[in-house]
Amino acid sequence: MPKWIGWPELIVLLVIVVLVFGVGRISKISGEIGSGIKAFKDGLSGRDKDNESEKEDESSDELKE
Repeated sequence: MPKWIGWPELIVLLVIVVLVFGVGRISKISGEIGSGIKAFKDGLSGRDKDNESEKEDESSDELKE
């Protein structure tokens, strides 16, 4: 944490953010940020649920034929 930002400044900033956005909006934004970070990590690791399910569907179709 930078030296010019202390606990009092963080508390004032948090109060201003709560007053501007409201508690409900902040929880919604934080949830969206969390899901975005998770999707980003999954993308970096190469995991993609849509691609995996398509591959499984194709392989099961080939086995049936």
